[in-house]
Amino acid sequence: RTIVQVTKQRHMSPYAAVIAVSVAMQESSLRNLTAAVDADSLGLFQQRPSMGWGNSRQLTDPAYATTAFLSALTQYAPHFGSMPLWQAAQDTQRSGYPTAYARWEDQAAHMVQQLAAG
Repeated sequence: RTIVQVTKQRHMSPYAAVIAVSVAMQESSLRNLTAAVDADSLGLFQQRPSMGWGNSRQLTDPAYATTAFLSALTQYAPHFGSMPLWQAAQDTQRSGYPTAYARWEDQAAHMVQQLAAG
């Protein structure tokens, strides 16, 4: 819910929310990880303080983490609207498994549609 709300507040497209939800589904199963599970990765997106995403308190705040993800999305994948989801996600996250995000696209799209509809 927070991911969709933050995306709306930033006046970004529903597709941006689908990308963000897909990434959070892949990275954390939509759980806010408050203890590092891979190096120092935290939060919904497994963002790393050591990589400049923010401090541990910020990265475990879903609104902050979503804002950080969406900012990076627009910076590293400025044409995300015309890109395959996995590519936009990979350009933002730089995962060791770049195409893994694609498996969540349909489910994330359905979730975003339901949440956006209220």
